[in-house]
Amino acid sequence: MKTYQPITPEIIDKLKAITGPSYVKTDRDILLQYQTDYETNPAMFRVPEAAVLPANAEEISQIVKLANEYDFPITVRGGGTSLAAGAIPVCGGLVLSMERLNKIIELNEEGMYMTVEAGVRTIDMQNEAKKVGLLYAGDPSSAESCLIGGNLATNAGGLRAVRYGVTRDQVYALEIVTPTGDIVECGRILKKCSTGYDLEQLIIGSEGTLGIITKVTVKLIPLPPYRIDVLAIYTDPKKALYMVPKLLKAGVDPTSVEYMDNSYVRDTADYCQYSDMPHYEDGIYVIITVETFREDELDAKMDTVCTICEESGAVEVLEADDRIWNMRRNVQTSCEMISKVFLTDDVVVPVHKIASTIEKIMEIGENYPFQVKINAHIGDGNLHIVLCKMDMSDEEWNKNVEEFHQQVYAYAYSVGGRLAGEHGIGAKKLKYMEQFTPQGELKIMKTIKRAMDPNLILNPGKVIDA
Repeated sequence: MKTYQPITPEIIDKLKAITGPSYVKTDRDILLQYQTDYETNPAMFRVPEAAVLPANAEEISQIVKLANEYDFPITVRGGGTSLAAGAIPVCGGLVLSMERLNKIIELNEEGMYMTVEAGVRTIDMQNEAKKVGLLYAGDPSSAESCLIGGNLATNAGGLRAVRYGVTRDQVYALEIVTPTGDIVECGRILKKCSTGYDLEQLIIGSEGTLGIITKVTVKLIPLPPYRIDVLAIYTDPKKALYMVPKLLKAGVDPTSVEYMDNSYVRDTADYCQYSDMPHYEDGIYVIITVETFREDELDAKMDTVCTICEESGAVEVLEADDRIWNMRRNVQTSCEMISKVFLTDDVVVPVHKIASTIEKIMEIGENYPFQVKINAHIGDGNLHIVLCKMDMSDEEWNKNVEEFHQQVYAYAYSVGGRLAGEHGIGAKKLKYMEQFTPQGELKIMKTIKRAMDPNLILNPGKVIDA
């Protein structure tokens, strides 16, 4: 990996001239908050040499040009909710925080779009759209704390992806600062376009390695007025998982199909202090959301969902209340009760392979001395694996985690899957990206990175080893 120049007092002075002195941070006590994102393993923490909070694309452009001139790296940080060490400054240098770019610029009801800066919280976009009867469909589990720029950088999926797609499916246009400091607009408010390369889609999912997203125009859609959340409870994971193809082929068009294994049911109920959850001891929860524009259509689809669940072996089918979604949104946080160190992972496989993949992962996990927990967006093939460190040394933990990952990733690729469905590669999966990505694909990615970022300034040590 490339070696960079240190950030000198001269560079600090130039940064202060760009943003104002109060928006350049060099005190170690302040910099410590940027040493990690949602990563809990101290071995991956890295304190930056400085942090800067720019106000707009023009200031970011000047900062990027300065980085190229003085050869220091930039790590862009949104809400700090990355689960792949994507916001950790692994090469030191400068952290560029997007928190001041927090304006909702326009909500156009007639055109059904919204233009916002990259530092706007996802939940705020959802709420503003809802006020006028529209829906911003992007819905990662961390919506209350994550920023839209980070959603774009990782192509976040979330709870509504089965019906509405992932973040890239919600985007009309981007404003970016390129790795050499140019401010560029990519895309337009068009339903279709075949005019040259699809640059905004190239930037989305590139995790800050090909450009810094400063502004986005997203699509809005009419908000369905009718909704039902169904909780299907199983005691046999096979029955829960093999229900999914039947549901997807029934014409129900669900918005969400979420899976929580029993360890998560118990741990999230405890974390949320819900003492009377159904089948606490043995239940596997499948949460199904259906939305419609007509009440009679909702009734018909609800009957279909309930019938499929009952016929597939659900021991109980209930209407899911707010507690169920609160549990689902807290699966990550609840792991802190089990272990101070836990590792969150995600892989994605073809939807029709998710049942056999979860079965295989649990089978693999039986051979390791840590707890394996699974929750999944089973309607879109994306599953999340959490490993909780138990009573073992760091050396034993690292060795076992490595062996577990090798088996799980090899299996995922053998069935047509990939390393990440929505968390991204970040620094955490860099070496696995090199190992498992077909060489033709990897060569193209590296060619693009080197062409766009010749000095390797933006987010080095992430996604690919260029």
